[in-house]
Formats: sequence, structure tokens, C-alpha cells
Amino acid sequence: MKADDVKRLKELERENTRLKAIVADQALECQALKEVARGNW
Repeated sequence: MKADDVKRLKELERENTRLKAIVADQALECQALKEVARGNW
């Protein structure tokens, strides 16, 4: 693996981690809204 490849891989791993956090936040918000809609708030 070249140094450029390693750098790109690290960048993609950081982006992947960031995107996973965004998805987790969205899923949590969606679940909360479902609870509110059901009247379980």
C-alpha cells in the first residue's frame, strides 16, 4: 500500500465514523418521534 492509499483509507475511516454517528442520531430522533406520536411521552 502506498502512503497516499493509507492517507485516503484513514480519511475514509474518519468519514465513515462521522456518518455512522449521524445515522445513529437520526435513528434515535426517529424513535423519539414515534414514541411521541404514540402518546408515550
